[in-house]
Amino acid sequence: MYDLAVMWDWIAFAVRWLHVITAIAWIGSSFYFIALDLGLNRNIEGPADGEEWQVHGGGFYHIQKYLVAPKEMPEHLVWFKWESYATWLSGAAMLAVLYWVGAELYLIDPNVMELAVWQAVLISAGSLAIGWVLYDQLCKSPLGESPTTLMLILFVILVAMSWGYTQVFTGRAALLHLGAFTATIMTANVFFIIMPNQRIVVEDLKAGREPDAKYGKIAKLRSTHNNYLTLPVIFLMLSNHYPLAFATEYNWIIASLVFLMGVTIRHYFNTMHMKQPVPNWTIGATVILFLCIMWLSSAPLRETAEEAEARQVLTPAAERFAAAEHFEDAQDIVLGRCSMCHAREPVWDGMLWAPKGVFLETRGDIASRAREIYLQSAVTHAMPPANLSWMEEDERLVLREWYQAGRAHRP
Repeated sequence: MYDLAVMWDWIAFAVRWLHVITAIAWIGSSFYFIALDLGLNRNIEGPADGEEWQVHGGGFYHIQKYLVAPKEMPEHLVWFKWESYATWLSGAAMLAVLYWVGAELYLIDPNVMELAVWQAVLISAGSLAIGWVLYDQLCKSPLGESPTTLMLILFVILVAMSWGYTQVFTGRAALLHLGAFTATIMTANVFFIIMPNQRIVVEDLKAGREPDAKYGKIAKLRSTHNNYLTLPVIFLMLSNHYPLAFATEYNWIIASLVFLMGVTIRHYFNTMHMKQPVPNWTIGATVILFLCIMWLSSAPLRETAEEAEARQVLTPAAERFAAAEHFEDAQDIVLGRCSMCHAREPVWDGMLWAPKGVFLETRGDIASRAREIYLQSAVTHAMPPANLSWMEEDERLVLREWYQAGRAHRP
């Protein structure tokens, strides 16, 4: 029991680390090529569409871009694709490890919608696939010839998904799934559109045929979408650390405004890379959007612990821990050592919102967070931080015994 919980937490840590590493590689190469493409000097003679001289790491680089393809196939051609694929695969693995296996804790909130684990997982996976199909069909429709209109429709879809996820999952899972929804579109763009189109151009080149420029145009549209969606995805993937983003009444509006911030920030940098006058209005727009987000986050759903306890519906797993031996003792320890911060209205000086949106006040709160309490305060001394509330070793032992009893308990 002990080894399983600790091992699973390390697996989650390893998958998260892999996801961060691959995401850095993908986003880094993506941002670099966007900046390179926009900054190319196109006032040159010759077959190249543009060129650039750059200096880095003590060396000079001379880069040329061909609009469709060079006349002959290069002997060595580097394909940028695995960064995207590895990021999505590691993200999917993290979704499964944290939100599917831990569905009763992180994914399902019976007070939002009562779901069986299999139903929640099906909605989770199905929504990602359906999102890509809908987006892809829109791009292939006549709307693909009107990029601005297409982007506006895409934004409306993202707003609808922001609201929809909050009606099904926990706030934390809702924003995370919105990020996964968007990231799935981005990676599918690479896998199903950008790479196949580039392969067609390469095959034409090898066969001595002149490549059709339409394939580059299609790939360029999808790449542009990826460019503007990247920053919101990063925000949404980090949002689970900030309850002021996910654990508030207007979390779906906050997520929607983040997409607009992604547009204003990327437009600023894209224009700068093009060596055009910097659009300073984007700075003001970004600040206004962020202030709106701050204002929305300060109006959360406030309720007392008594009101929460009256409406709480416990999952079967939480009921098991609430009925386990030592629960009353564990509850007293948590209330005495943890609930001054992990409360709906924290009493710790200077704290306005419970860390990570974790409440530990009611029977349901504590039973639902049994595994986290075990890992944070029984296996390790991570909580309370710096042991500010003076949790004793014998109290940590009680928490261990309670968790182990809950794991073994059968109603």
